[in-house]
Amino acid sequence: MRLVSFITLFPLITMAQYNLTVNVTNVKSTDGKISVAVYDRAAGFLKFDKVFKAETASAEKGKTTVIIKDLPEGTYALAAFHDENGNDKLDTNFIGIPKEPLGFSKGKMKTFGPPSFDECSFKLTADESISVTIK
Repeated sequence: MRLVSFITLFPLITMAQYNLTVNVTNVKSTDGKISVAVYDRAAGFLKFDKVFKAETASAEKGKTTVIIKDLPEGTYALAAFHDENGNDKLDTNFIGIPKEPLGFSKGKMKTFGPPSFDECSFKLTADESISVTIK
């Protein structure tokens, strides 16, 4: 039985896991926290119920560092926002425009909406550091 368990779990044990250090810049205050969501596919990008992994850190004026641990090798896109009031959600106005600062890996907000997964995506193949500017 142990041999069967080992053989079944061996692929999971040997999968490389990496740490992603996210430096969120342009943080205007120490109010609330910085939340970073990791998405691993285009379907569901920017949907809260489709987040692959997420982490938060207390906001630090200027730059806040959030470390996402144990990510397998893959293609990811990030969305980060300053949860200024600490209510664990991105506050928006009545038509859905964000009221709190946010940013993305690589991609930038467009005039009429957020960037796509493909515009934000990057490949993770080792421990890495990435910067996300929030506005």
